[in-house]
Parts: sequence; C-alpha cells; structure tokens
Amino acid sequence: MEAETSARRPLITLLAGIIVTVALLTLWVGWALPVVILAIIVIVMVHEFGHFITAKRAGMRVTDFFVGFGPVLWSTTVGETRYGVRAILAGGYVKVPGMTWNDTIDADQESRTYRSASYPRKVLFASAGSLMHLLMAIVLAWASLTFVGLPSSSHVGVYTFTSWQGHAKNAAQLAGLRLGDRIVQVDGRTVTSDAQLVGLVHASAGKPLTLAIERSGKSLTLLATPVDGRTIKVDGSALATGAKPVGYLGVSLIDQTVRESFFAAVPRSFTVVGSMIATAAHALVHVFSPSRFSSLIHQVVSPAAATNRANQLNRPESIVGVVRIAVQSTAQGPGILLAIFMAVNIFIGLFNMLPMLPLDGGYVAIATYERLRSRRGLRYHADVNRLAPFVYAFMGVLVLLFASTLYLDIVHPIANPFH
Repeated sequence: MEAETSARRPLITLLAGIIVTVALLTLWVGWALPVVILAIIVIVMVHEFGHFITAKRAGMRVTDFFVGFGPVLWSTTVGETRYGVRAILAGGYVKVPGMTWNDTIDADQESRTYRSASYPRKVLFASAGSLMHLLMAIVLAWASLTFVGLPSSSHVGVYTFTSWQGHAKNAAQLAGLRLGDRIVQVDGRTVTSDAQLVGLVHASAGKPLTLAIERSGKSLTLLATPVDGRTIKVDGSALATGAKPVGYLGVSLIDQTVRESFFAAVPRSFTVVGSMIATAAHALVHVFSPSRFSSLIHQVVSPAAATNRANQLNRPESIVGVVRIAVQSTAQGPGILLAIFMAVNIFIGLFNMLPMLPLDGGYVAIATYERLRSRRGLRYHADVNRLAPFVYAFMGVLVLLFASTLYLDIVHPIANPFH
C-alpha cells in the first residue's frame, strides 16, 4: 500500500501543477487559449489511442504509451505497457516492437511484433491514427450541425442596416425589419439565395413588396418599398447610377445557420466532412508544390511579402498559427471554432497518410509492397535502409516547412480574419 501511494505522488503533483498552470493561464489570457491548447492535446492523444487500441486488439505488444516528448515527468507500468507523461506536450507516441526487420526481438516475443502481424492488421494499425482523425471530424461535424448549425445559402437573413444620408431610417427599417430576421418569401416567391433576393429588390424600385419574415420562430408579414438607389447617398456617393432605377432596402445579408435534427445530422455530417476532405487534399497538394514553397521562402526573407494580405491568405500555418486563429475565432461563437478543429483533424489525417516514412502512410506503403512481393510460403522482407536517402530528403522538406511557417507565424502573424 505504501509503495502504491508513493507511485501515485508524482502523478498527483503533476496533475496539481497542470491545474494551477491552466488556472493561471486562464486568468492571464482568458479561457480560449487553454481550451484550444487542451483540444489540440486531446486530438493528438486520440490519434495515438487509435494506434494503441488496434495494436492491443491485434495481439501486438505495446511497450509504451506516452503523452508528450522529452524527459519523463511521470510514468507507471500496467501489465506490459508503460504509460506516462513527458515534459514537452507537443504530441505523443505508441511503441510497438518490430516496426522494421532490423529490430532485435527475443524469439518468444517475435509473434507479437508489428512485423509478424498479418497484412490487414499492419494496415489497420498504421492507419488507425488517421482513421481516428476522420472519426473526430465526423463527430465534430455532427455536433456542429446538431447544436450550433451551419450556414445555409437558402436561409437569407438581415445582418446589418445601411445608413442613408439625410434619412433617419432606411426602407428596411421603415418596413419593420430587424437584425436577425430571415426573409422567407418575396411576393409569394420563396427566397433560396441572397443573389435571388437582391435581384428581386433591384427590379422593384418604388414598388411595394410583401415580405414573409421568420423572427424568433414566429412568422410575420411586412410591406417594404425599395428606394431608387440613384436618389440615395452613402458616404457621399449614390448607391446606383445609370438610366434605369435600381431598388434598395438598405440591408446587408448573411447566410443564417441552420440546425439539423439528431438523426438527420448523421448523413449530413459525412457530406460536410467529405467536402472538407476534398478541399484539404487540394490544399495539401499545393503546400508541396514548387511555386508555393518558393512563395513561402520569399516571405521568410522579405517582410513586405510576409505581410502582404494575398500571400497570407495562401500561406500554410504552423501549430502556433493554428492555435492563434482558433483562439481568435472564439469571438465569433462556437461554430467557427468547431469548423477549425474539423479542418485540423482532416488535414492531419491526410498528411499523416502520405506514403513516406516516418509518416504512418509510409508504413502502409511498405506493408503493401511486401504483400505484393510475397508468394505462398515465402514472405518478402523490404529493406527499409534502402529508403534512407528519400526519407532524409523528405524530412529535410518537412523541417524547412515547419521552420518557415513557425518563423512567419511568430514574426509576421496572419492578420485576424474575424475583424
């Protein structure tokens, strides 16, 4: 009992230190930064848990499951696995013996190594981390659809009112419209997009329009008369010019968020994630393109290029930049923050499956190559050492990418996109 208590003391001290640190950080910078950092750590550890649980289920021997890198702050051994926390909470790892054929393994443990596992188990173990990222993205999409909602182009709402010079109220305000109102119909025609609504209003200068409005769950009918933009000035300039009248109500529009039901959100979440995967795959290809790399290096050596808005919009971000953007997004509500975490999971999952060591996709590629070269009764063993030049070259590219984006995100951070 005394030995067990002694073993727990370092863990209790560590947890107490983490709690105090998070509390002080929250008091200093607010709740957003600690929450985002904790979420990133959870994302990384769920990735590692995917490897851990598939290895266990496949009968492989898992010797280590650690949070973080660097010096060990706390560890304990349960069964054959050592669990622990290391000083740098920037990732984690699961260790399974026999990831290459060069590892020296005791004969009685060989059957439980990665290299002795069947091809399907190897592929499942290696890709489990990315599969967990996909699962997390789907869960986040479902939560966003169910509890927050996603913007819908068919739900057009009033975002702001435009002040007209010489008028106490514009046409929309005179009609009784309020911020947040959804415009459902115009003269009996269902509004399906903001472009359609703008077209109807522009074509109706001086003509009363019957607006079907949804406000706080209630249906209302209002009468609004668009004013000819040629007679209205904003900041000293007329809203419209030309020979024909152009109607204006004096509102800016926004796609309102729409919540899905508990069950309807399930198939929709797959659609949302599928669309984000396509976008992330396209972005990933461009990250490694020669033109994008050249632009990145140019931004590192040229402050003018690094602060250029167009360059910043197309620049990949380091973990520092991702955390900053996530923290900034909290001012806009939980919907954007959930979308950012979805994108982070999808991008990490895809990136991790690139067919090159030391990424998980490299192990899948090697296992597949070995499977194709093997014959009945003769198992082919790939010589990973022959890939060393390619691995070093790839690692060099990753280091350059990581260092460049980290430098830019610290010295020339991307302007807050939510202002």
